Amino acid sequence: MKFKNIFFVLLGFQTLFFSCRNMNNDSNQLDDERNFLLKEDIKDNKLIIYQLLPRLFGNKQNRNKTWGTIEENGCGKFNDITDTALVQIKKMGFTHVFYTGIIEHATTTNYKKYDIKNDDPDIVKGLAGSPYAIKDYYDVDPDLAVNVRSRMQEFEELVARTHRNNLKVIIDFIPNHVARGYFSDTKPFNVNNLGEKDDKTKSFLPNNNFYYFPGKAFVVPKNSNVPNFHLRGQDDKFYEFPAKATGNDQMNPTPTVNDWYETVKLNYGIDFQHGGEKHFNPIPDTWFKMKDILIYWAKKNVDGFRCDMVEMVPVEFWNWVIPQVHEINKDIIFIAEIYNPKEYKNYITKGKFNFLYDKVGLYDTLKAVIQGRANADEIPLCWQSLQGINSNMLRFIENHDEQRVASRDFASDPKKGIPMMIVTATLNSGPVMLYSGQEVGEQGTGIKGFSGDDGRTTIFDYWGLPEHQKWMNEGKFDGGKLSEDQKKLRSFYSNLLNACRNSEAIRLGKLLDLQHLNKNQPNYDTNTVYTYLRYTRGQKLLVMVNFDIKPKKVNIHIPAGLWVETGLSENKKYVLTDLLSNKKIEEVQFREGVSTFIPPLSGYVFEVK
Repeated sequence: MKFKNIFFVLLGFQTLFFSCRNMNNDSNQLDDERNFLLKEDIKDNKLIIYQLLPRLFGNKQNRNKTWGTIEENGCGKFNDITDTALVQIKKMGFTHVFYTGIIEHATTTNYKKYDIKNDDPDIVKGLAGSPYAIKDYYDVDPDLAVNVRSRMQEFEELVARTHRNNLKVIIDFIPNHVARGYFSDTKPFNVNNLGEKDDKTKSFLPNNNFYYFPGKAFVVPKNSNVPNFHLRGQDDKFYEFPAKATGNDQMNPTPTVNDWYETVKLNYGIDFQHGGEKHFNPIPDTWFKMKDILIYWAKKNVDGFRCDMVEMVPVEFWNWVIPQVHEINKDIIFIAEIYNPKEYKNYITKGKFNFLYDKVGLYDTLKAVIQGRANADEIPLCWQSLQGINSNMLRFIENHDEQRVASRDFASDPKKGIPMMIVTATLNSGPVMLYSGQEVGEQGTGIKGFSGDDGRTTIFDYWGLPEHQKWMNEGKFDGGKLSEDQKKLRSFYSNLLNACRNSEAIRLGKLLDLQHLNKNQPNYDTNTVYTYLRYTRGQKLLVMVNFDIKPKKVNIHIPAGLWVETGLSENKKYVLTDLLSNKKIEEVQFREGVSTFIPPLSGYVFEVK
């Protein structure tokens, strides 16, 4: 969810954020070799996820007019995600596609002739609207259909097409909030709309779906009318009485422009105005409604849900609902967008989530390293702090909320993502995710509309992805318009992800972190170089990366006391072959160490044989 930092401040997590490099660790403890061995039980969980917004992915229009309409800037459709596109996604190494922005959300585009209720532009961010301001949980976004009246059929065909190409489907589930104008016109006949039976004279009742401010009207925040607001039809006449609480836990009728003012907070039985009292017995009405929605989509044959801002929803709900969804399909996975490390284990054990976002740990640390704000020897703190749940953490260097690596706001160069992505993908056995366009250096530049020039690809506006469109090549999906540098970058990602999919040591192996063990070795710069071993009985991989813009010579030693643990021999000679480039180092004896040069902004995944 955009602007999630507001939520963090409200919950008092701002100083807690576990940026791995700020954690207190006993320096003496770091000298103990066991701290560099990750020995937790690991399941074969190496999901490799490609995230895409259909609105952006299939859009061939390259006009990119600021505040452009759907007619001016175009919009991708379900049908643009063809067999040809999916074959190429599969060949790149992916196992899952995360289709973002599927469920119908608020928009300024008029679909009234299709019997779809219009939204008030005063409470829509951008012309396209936020995919996280859900308007109808039982429908798909009409923007994405060639034939609007057949929109659900077109989505179901996309699911079938994805499965036909041996890929699995993940969609968003947004449990915490809905669009302020929520109204389902496609719900089952026996389902009431959210809020339909609420007693609006009460600020809180366990069976109300929303929180209210009796006697007070909602006030559209000042300055929400951004430049060219008149083109969007904004008139400051939106009326909501009584006012409802805003999605990011704003318990007042006057949210600011930086709040999620376009959304309404759902009531799961927590009385925020009386110390957060929990009213879970009897089970609140909202729980049943959200369970029915999850089961509805599970029956559409989706394979997983990426659940938005789960820590804003009580863990007791997830404990109750996930097993019921598993009765429909025991293999459906649940991924939690979560940012409070203190709650990680709670949402895995009690909440029953399969995977959690590792944003405030590894992502934040790698970003700090590549920007020169942290050293590479701070990376081990990330996995050390997550002992027991590393394989439950989903890792990435881009997603729809974050800045593009190639943007000037992040790293200004897509090659700087190479060492970051090697670590992200190979450090542990948990899932790895790549955001559409990352593999060709999408920059996120331009003033799009509601989303300014902030280094992100807009989720609010109709827009095209210029670099991605070069790979799409008018629907051929053959990279015909990519530069040579872009082809090399995409080849790197393909080699890396396929190595992840095919390598036993990455999917199932233990981790031996070599960073501190080589801290005093000559030609080993712990500020910019990071190395580790991933190993099983059947395969051993030596990973080394260089975050510097200059080449680095490295000498790597594995202490003799760890040879038995890793299955290496002090007397044998080995051949090291890089899975990314086929570079070889011959006749290596680990008792003498491994010496090589790592090119700038690069790395190796050496298979040891």
